[in-house]
Amino acid sequence: MGLAGKRLSTAPDSPIASPELGTEALLRPGATRAAAPVLSVLTALSFSHLLNDAMQSLIPAIYPILKSALHLDFVHIGLISLANQLTASVLQPFVGLYTDRRPQPFSLAIGMSFTLAGLVLLSFAGSLALVLIAVALVGVGSSVFHPEASRIAHLASGGRLGFAQSLFQVGGNAGAALGPLLAAVIVVARGQSAVLWFSLLALIGIVVLTGIGRWYRRNLARRGTARSPFVHHGETPLLTRGRVILSLAVLIALIFSKYFYLASMSSYYTFFLIGKFGLSVKSAQLHLFSFLFAVAAGTLLGGPIGDRIGRKSVIWASILGVAPFALALPYANLFWVGILTAIIGLILASAFSAILVYAQELVPGRVGMIAGLFFGLAFGLGGIGSAVLGALADRTSIPFVFQVCSYLPLIGLLTWLLPNLEQRRRARA
Repeated sequence: MGLAGKRLSTAPDSPIASPELGTEALLRPGATRAAAPVLSVLTALSFSHLLNDAMQSLIPAIYPILKSALHLDFVHIGLISLANQLTASVLQPFVGLYTDRRPQPFSLAIGMSFTLAGLVLLSFAGSLALVLIAVALVGVGSSVFHPEASRIAHLASGGRLGFAQSLFQVGGNAGAALGPLLAAVIVVARGQSAVLWFSLLALIGIVVLTGIGRWYRRNLARRGTARSPFVHHGETPLLTRGRVILSLAVLIALIFSKYFYLASMSSYYTFFLIGKFGLSVKSAQLHLFSFLFAVAAGTLLGGPIGDRIGRKSVIWASILGVAPFALALPYANLFWVGILTAIIGLILASAFSAILVYAQELVPGRVGMIAGLFFGLAFGLGGIGSAVLGALADRTSIPFVFQVCSYLPLIGLLTWLLPNLEQRRRARA
């Protein structure tokens, strides 16, 4: 990969070698529109995101193995999940804030090294304490990866910010789906020690991310920004401080709506199908795969559509637009459940890229911090949502959980409070 990265970065006709693709691209929004996205960098970031999230999703997939091998209780499993989620979510905004001020071209490779260390330790951890340390290290690697990788995707976007974030994000969706599958094939059959095989993914990631780091360093140095980061450019905010805070609060509420609903689907959709329609576990898993496939497709489509029609329009459609389908889902027959969930996954997943880029435009110069905040919220709210909805299901029933969650997309009405940044930018120009 080192040679490949070198070839991509030095070819005369390569977009990576273009002198126009530097930090000044972010200074002049109009100028970035003329540049082409650096597809080699964006593809490498998406692939790295796949590796990162595959390793991250491995941890909950092997809970049954850890519980049996180490004689753990469910309380211990909760502690393991807490240690991983805290480091993977809470740290992200702080990592993003630091690297906004002091860009670190090789922080991605360093973060993946934390993941590597965590996987190696997890493969032979013989006590709860060692498992907690191991999963925390994996979480640290993820907390470093997301904000900095999102910043580089922003830089390599050529002005097509939504497209860049969608391509980056779809790798994570694929990795999250791939991790449990690899765990079932590799770890379940061979035991906890087989986790060591996943360290190969981390090693591949380190090589790929080192190549990306070299490209990032060249682009910083080209504009003399190694000591004066591009994030401190002279672009002035489009809104007052109070309006920015209100808009961010609305976006956080929309993220809550999206990820609590996704938690209900990813964690309890199979139980819903088995309980209501009497499906086998295998058939229910196939339905879940169809939903996850629709989520991946929606993630990929949402960003480019937002680049064309405006991010607020995509946010309107992707959150509130899900409401009629979500409200109908708990009462539909099996045929329509399959169709409705595919539509829901396709539409709802298109929201994240639009929300993230919209938030980054709200707060110019804080690309990493905003990415860390929203990726952290996505991690944290997904975990909290699963726990809260699980407790609700224990007290009531799975169908009741789906009835309650069907109202979550109505929170999308708050989108009305968001200003149209595209119109304001055109008015200022």
